[in-house]
Amino acid sequence: MIELKSIYKSFEDKDVLMDIDARFDNGKTNLIIGQSGSGKTVLMKCIVGLLTPERGQILYDGRNFVSMNKKEKIALRREMGMIFQSAALFDSLSVLENVMFPLDMFSNDTLRDRIRRARFCLDRVNLIDAQKKYPGEISGGMQKRVAIARAIALNPQYLFCDEPNSGLDPKTSLVIDELIHDITTEYNMTTIINTHDMNSVMGIGDSIIYIYEGHKEWEGTKDEVFNATNERLNDFIFASDLLKKVKEEGALQK
Repeated sequence: MIELKSIYKSFEDKDVLMDIDARFDNGKTNLIIGQSGSGKTVLMKCIVGLLTPERGQILYDGRNFVSMNKKEKIALRREMGMIFQSAALFDSLSVLENVMFPLDMFSNDTLRDRIRRARFCLDRVNLIDAQKKYPGEISGGMQKRVAIARAIALNPQYLFCDEPNSGLDPKTSLVIDELIHDITTEYNMTTIINTHDMNSVMGIGDSIIYIYEGHKEWEGTKDEVFNATNERLNDFIFASDLLKKVKEEGALQK
């Protein structure tokens, strides 16, 4: 579990995050949503330690990340898995070598065991047959699945996903969402997803927080979104005519 307590972050004279409280539970897909410039990316960077808040606490199962020394932070980062917006694979490495990369960096296992673990992770995302290929030889959706396999290679307790469906078609996005949700549940990880994708919100939003101009405006689940009274949230979620129609039809059925 990750808890945020009264997080503040500013750049020069501009306040970007103000008094953010949140709780991200194990075994759930926890989503952070908001418009561009709302502060959600800065919040994610604070949580993973790329930025340091001026005030507040970031608790990883009770351990305050903000007050840790450098050695303690490095140790905690080994418990984290990251899925970046662009997959961020190494073009010069094969699919198998990409998944092995964190194992080669941080694991003391033998080469045979590292290969076995990497193949297990690739099999988990249904890509074992692509292990000898290079990133340029596979599709964008497959690259994201390789990124997921790499992210779970060290069996992390915490998984962070920055716009994991960026650039993917709706069908492939659904596959990625379901895969992240299944892995989160299977390994009981604390997963936090930064997303603009409303299909992700409606599909796998076990827990959702909505950020608006640096404030946490709303929190709830995908089911509670339909009954939310926050006007800014409704304008953001139901921006498309199709989603507005879905909400209206849901209201009529009650």
